[in-house]
Amino acid sequence: MKKRSKLKVLDKKKNFLGLEKEVSSYDSSKIAVLPVPYEHTVSYGGGTGKGPKAILDASRYVEFYDEELGTELCKRIGITTLSPIAFGKSADEKAMTKIYEAVKKLIADGKFVAVLGGEHTISQAPIKAHLEKYPDLSVLHFDAHADLRQSYEGSKYSHASVMARVCEFMDPARIVQIGIRALSPEEAKFIRTSGITTLYAHQIRAAGDWIPAVLPKLTQHVYVTFDVDAFDPPIMPSTGTPEPNGLFWPETMKLLRLVGEQKEMVGFDVVEFAPNKSVQHPDYTAAKLTYKLMNYAFTKQKVER
Repeated sequence: MKKRSKLKVLDKKKNFLGLEKEVSSYDSSKIAVLPVPYEHTVSYGGGTGKGPKAILDASRYVEFYDEELGTELCKRIGITTLSPIAFGKSADEKAMTKIYEAVKKLIADGKFVAVLGGEHTISQAPIKAHLEKYPDLSVLHFDAHADLRQSYEGSKYSHASVMARVCEFMDPARIVQIGIRALSPEEAKFIRTSGITTLYAHQIRAAGDWIPAVLPKLTQHVYVTFDVDAFDPPIMPSTGTPEPNGLFWPETMKLLRLVGEQKEMVGFDVVEFAPNKSVQHPDYTAAKLTYKLMNYAFTKQKVER
């Protein structure tokens, strides 16, 4: 018998999409949403700790039916939402261990895990857990920043160092970065020498149809880590460090759909969303992105994993 997760399941008033119990109970759901409101390192704007709740709140206005794929995924395979991880005084390595153990339990229970951050630091934990399940794992990293600093402001667990930490336990050649447009000379050198594939924003704009070149760089099993500042600021102003010349919605969805069709998306996270009460559309955009990622992950209707 599979070991049950001890995390509490949120009800219709608080869960992702506002789903009834019949399609959101732990046992009946294939997808598990894990809110991770971790915010410990901030380099510019703050508020990512409030991101998971804001995404969940906005998700209750997202339509169940995906017109592009012609399906109500939530009713077909179920989506359960766990209570947010409580960190207390835990930070850095201890916090990452909490996240890793929670994700590992969900994977062991056969769940497809969707993590909602929180700052980008958290992504190293679910990536590590998925790598143990899928040894050939590749990481598709959407971001404005390379996040490859060995440390930032005295912390190797900074959000600016998350991909450097990932490179410590997986082959950098299996990391593909999309939309990068802010990095240090040291990060640029690491990219040139490590084997990481980085599609800079200026290259994307100059390349025309750049998307087909991404797929051959990915292995069969793909984990997507999506920092919302990958989007252009008018689309996503609610993030700590918005950068101009970002990605647009249609091209991003086109790439994600192709990943779902040609590869196997095994998990993802959406991070660095910092809600702003003066503007509401980014909350909905982040929630819609989360649901689109789920839909694309199950494009081939692979319910059994």
